[in-house]
Amino acid sequence: MRAVVIRKFGGPETVELVETAVPEPGPGQVRIKVAAAAVNPVDVAYRAGVLVPLPEDGLLGLGWDVAGTVDAVGAEAPYAAGTDVVALAYGPAPVKAQAEYVVVDASAVAPAPASVDAVHASTVPLNSLTAAQALDLPALAPGSTLLVTGAAGAVGGYAVQLAHRAGIEVTGVAGPADEALVRSFGADGFLRRGEEAGLFDAVLDAAVVGADALAYVRDGGDYVGVIPHAGPPSVRDIRVQVVEVAADGERLATLVALVDQGVLTPRVAGTYPLEEAGRAHTRLTEGGVRGRLVLIP
Repeated sequence: MRAVVIRKFGGPETVELVETAVPEPGPGQVRIKVAAAAVNPVDVAYRAGVLVPLPEDGLLGLGWDVAGTVDAVGAEAPYAAGTDVVALAYGPAPVKAQAEYVVVDASAVAPAPASVDAVHASTVPLNSLTAAQALDLPALAPGSTLLVTGAAGAVGGYAVQLAHRAGIEVTGVAGPADEALVRSFGADGFLRRGEEAGLFDAVLDAAVVGADALAYVRDGGDYVGVIPHAGPPSVRDIRVQVVEVAADGERLATLVALVDQGVLTPRVAGTYPLEEAGRAHTRLTEGGVRGRLVLIP
């Protein structure tokens, strides 16, 4: 089968398509025939050598988001072949989701949404789980105020929608051209990047603004970052936390249900065949992408 990997760190030119053996599921695992796999900033970070070292065998697979069909199961895996699913392919491995087949733990899998195609479904796992788990950290009550940076992006957009559903008064930060989009997610307020504003109970920093975002948090409030181990130093008794997304099929199933209810909006910015993964990396690096770029085997 074909799989997208890197053998060395660097730019989009390091992204390769290789032939490799079809993986076999072990106990508690499922093998998914991939229909679509999203490209995320974490893939860029892997490629650049920011997050993990190259494994001893020299191959590091790319792809965290997958939508497809279960085609083989290991012992005690609670899925049947032929089931349409989405999953988070968490952590480093020689083969990940950007491939023709991927093996994941069954605990990372959820039934696919019925209301969208596989391309859109593939944009759900990583970004919606990151948004939901980030919103868990400040434990905001209904009526609390929240500022979301990068509110037009994939994580930020889901965060605005989830916060709005929870009764939180949410304001989104993005470029001026994105105001209508951010308000369509349910944002009560909108700020242009760099615009001054009052103080909020919490900031969810999906745009990775860092220390500058603390200026929007009230004394003793919450800052939540999305890059593990990379939160800014605390000031004014602000509680600084960062989310490290965890694979959670049960939570993912609840988020998929919200897609089918129209609460969450998967967005696709473009599609590429698997052999053009490097082009997708180049486009993502250029910035300004609204929605996810998706690879199709």
